[in-house]
Amino acid sequence: QVQLVESGGGLVQTGDSLRLSCTVSGLTFMYYSVGWFRQAPGTWEREFVAAINWNGGRINYGDSVKGRFTISRDNVKNPVNLQMNSLKPEDTAIYYCATSQDTLASRDYTRYDYWGQGTQVTVSS
Repeated sequence: QVQLVESGGGLVQTGDSLRLSCTVSGLTFMYYSVGWFRQAPGTWEREFVAAINWNGGRINYGDSVKGRFTISRDNVKNPVNLQMNSLKPEDTAIYYCATSQDTLASRDYTRYDYWGQGTQVTVSS
């Protein structure tokens, strides 16, 4: 059974930092990409945040987080981390990690097969 577990969310103030982690288990396919998406309160849209392929050789960021967020993974078996710096109130959302069997670190949420339950990030002004 495939499981994705996000951790690290919380309530912070504007300008603070948080680090989210995504732990994946049960996947038999090893060379998967991991993406982070977020859903803001009152919206249906799942916004792309960042993605990394299996060896870290391909990384993509959403325009709204570029320069502030950093995605990383040590190797294919370790958690994927999302370091979020200079947080703003508009970063408030539920953050989801997901896995994709392609190696493209895609921005397209339809490319992702398995999803975690999400972790809440709230940034107060």
